Amino acid sequence: MRLAIVTLTALLTAALAPAQPARDVIPTPQGELGITFIGHGTLMFAWQGKVIHVDPWSRLADYATLPRADLVLITHAHGDHLDPKALAAVRTPATEVIASPSCEGKVENAVILANGQTRSAAGVTVTAVPAYNLVHRRDDGRPYHPRGEGNGYVLTFGELEVLVAGDTENVPELKALKGIDIAFLPMNLPYTMTPEMVADLARAMRPRLLYPYHYGDTDPQRLVELLGDTPGIEVRIRPMR
Repeated sequence: MRLAIVTLTALLTAALAPAQPARDVIPTPQGELGITFIGHGTLMFAWQGKVIHVDPWSRLADYATLPRADLVLITHAHGDHLDPKALAAVRTPATEVIASPSCEGKVENAVILANGQTRSAAGVTVTAVPAYNLVHRRDDGRPYHPRGEGNGYVLTFGELEVLVAGDTENVPELKALKGIDIAFLPMNLPYTMTPEMVADLARAMRPRLLYPYHYGDTDPQRLVELLGDTPGIEVRIRPMR
């Protein structure tokens, strides 16, 4: 009976334990790129022994169980992207933090990159690209994400170009990007893009892999349908609600 009770306790403990985030591994000539899909707009990359956290948010994960960061990227100052509690949990004295202009003065010792600026950190080249709204606005007419305040980031992992677009629409600067291998494009209404906007941007950019992320209640299968007749773009759906 005691063995049965112990076994039942172990099963209940396993059932109640938080699920581990999904993870993909992308092979490259310079080594494997690990991508952990923490959720919402939050990602973690592992590359050549370095760890990069993007927009860590304590509501999504117990960061005590995740590796500390060599580099943290913050796309903008909204609370689901700039979370001081999560940042403190992943940061060490050696961690470099790169943030957008809207975060200036809000993150101690952060390197602020404006749109178009580039910096090398943790063995990766980081280029800030525009992330803003053209269509979706608040009731008073202001865009949810004004131009120049937020960043997307193009990360160069060896020969691999990865775009983490941040909170944006299908703006001309992103449609002009060339050579993107992997793109993370947001689809959280009304703040970012509709599936149609994401498909439009993807057709212009032509990434080899497309991950819709930060998609809220939007059905990502709609994007799969829209790009079903577009060769060369693989849409991968991961739990990034």
